[in-house]
Amino acid sequence: MYQSINFADGTAVTPDDMQIAPGKLFINGEWRDAQDGQTKPTINPATEEAITEIAQATVTDANAAVEAARKAFDEGPWSKMSGHERGRILMKVGDLILKHAEELAYRETIDMGKPIAFSHTVDVPLMADLFYYYGGIASQIEGAARHVSPPPTHTPNLAYTLREPLGVVAAITPFNFPMILSGTKIAPALAAGNTVIHKPASITPLSAIKLAQLIAEAGIPEGVFNLVTGPGGKIGDVLVKHPGINKIAFTGSTDVGIAIIKNSADTLKKVTMELGGKSANIIFADADIDSAVTSAFFGIFYNKGEICTAGSRLLVERSVYEEVIERLVRQVEQMLKGDPLDPNVRFGPLADKSQFEKISQYVQYGHEEGAKLRIGGKAFNPNDNGNGNKGFYYEPTIFSDATYDMRIVQEEIFGPVLAVTPFNTEEEAINLANGTKFGLASGVHTRDIKKAHRVARAMKAGTCWINTYNLFDVAIPFGGYKASGFGRELGTNVMENYTHTKSVWVDLS
Repeated sequence: MYQSINFADGTAVTPDDMQIAPGKLFINGEWRDAQDGQTKPTINPATEEAITEIAQATVTDANAAVEAARKAFDEGPWSKMSGHERGRILMKVGDLILKHAEELAYRETIDMGKPIAFSHTVDVPLMADLFYYYGGIASQIEGAARHVSPPPTHTPNLAYTLREPLGVVAAITPFNFPMILSGTKIAPALAAGNTVIHKPASITPLSAIKLAQLIAEAGIPEGVFNLVTGPGGKIGDVLVKHPGINKIAFTGSTDVGIAIIKNSADTLKKVTMELGGKSANIIFADADIDSAVTSAFFGIFYNKGEICTAGSRLLVERSVYEEVIERLVRQVEQMLKGDPLDPNVRFGPLADKSQFEKISQYVQYGHEEGAKLRIGGKAFNPNDNGNGNKGFYYEPTIFSDATYDMRIVQEEIFGPVLAVTPFNTEEEAINLANGTKFGLASGVHTRDIKKAHRVARAMKAGTCWINTYNLFDVAIPFGGYKASGFGRELGTNVMENYTHTKSVWVDLS
């Protein structure tokens, strides 16, 4: 394993500098063990070794978190604070995130396999931006006022609206971007005056535990923020069904999202769903091919393809089809793969064994259904010391001649597998792009600006990148169409998901 990390700011750390203590639950302002004392190791996907033990919350613990959050909302100061006061605390969280950037990045990398080059320069700054941005938004949650004269009397009235917090929000977050996808829910929920229970993915809890420490250090009152780690099915089910919770904010697979919607229906919870994707990325022959290939490469192999917006379906105009594939293959060959703690590495291990097995199965489907393997399609082992494979490493994989009916085209793989399909006309490209049940993201590459806008409008997806891919900013809304979910994260309109609108009428006659 890589023995030291040298960051761009001149700091250098070794794994010995960042020993990870066992993870506990954070409920009502206290760190505590699970009610029955159970723990489970979290595993480093690069070595398959245990990092530390993590408390496994029980149903009793989950109920205690709901009780604490409910009491803090109903009786505590947070929902009654001014937006300025809440904003100052959220800003302090942002400061603390940057202060502890190296540790957060290290935790993210050893827990999930994300290269340290990305966790330190992308994930940590974006999470800090989320708390800064919504810290600023906290004092700008506004209603509107109107003078009205309704029939039949037409007497003058003043009508105005208030934006009020929902209550208790359960944020259920996935394994692939543990920091960012926690911040996209926690920061706006707190800014609006809600209390929060965070249930991170069971396989990647380390950055969530550190974030809870920083939120507590920033001065969040007791019970306002709670963390429960452990089995997703059991604890998530408690949160989804509990009548004391007002809102579920979820990012994850479409199948799990559907189950959450069904299970939350009896208590009429507000829900937002950021679900799966099978995003199409179109390259026209008139594109800047160098730029388009770089974007396509980044679009699928960034974060090892474990990203819901992955451009996993590449549609290429036939006249440049082979050229694009050959260039992509060369980029794969040149990419440094291996230990994610090496700052030069850009491609690390998959997040866990189940991901490794899933990717292996889909590659087999690709072979069986007639796609042509151009590169990859197998495990690799940077840690081979003669004692067998260590780490969940899988080669970046490209299939060409992928057709509409193949599983690698229709189903979300959530890994580094690219399916490339040729097309002849703009209409054919659009039909292929829209030809799955998903609609999270899309891309189009062309020098023709009219064509770019025309195709972007035709894409049935929540995001379309033109001549780029996988760019995000905290101020720009994000979410899906169709089976990719509903509701939006990021930007100002996300506050609609974390507030009620109350109308107040005043008779002025």
